[in-house]
Amino acid sequence: MVSGEGGSAYLSALEAAEVYFPDQKRLVQRLFYVNDAFHSMCEDLAAAAQAMATTDRLPETLRDARQLEYAGLVDALLKEMGEAIAQSKIVVLRQAPENGRKSP
Repeated sequence: MVSGEGGSAYLSALEAAEVYFPDQKRLVQRLFYVNDAFHSMCEDLAAAAQAMATTDRLPETLRDARQLEYAGLVDALLKEMGEAIAQSKIVVLRQAPENGRKSP
């Protein structure tokens, strides 16, 4: 965990993803380091979660709207990240060539 401005603590991009996908921590770590799109989603998730955590400092007239906005962003990112994790688990199997021929 990293300490931010004003002493508030926030999670790194990787830590944020690990919090939301604790049962898939190793896969999340691998994707974080090898997949630029997933890495970017992790950074966006950390930023959205941090922004959502700071909405309590907003004036009451803005607070609810911002909380809904950031919660929607977090939900959308989690869905996209979950799909990326599921896709990374897919193993493509090739059918053996007919008549003993090797495929090109």
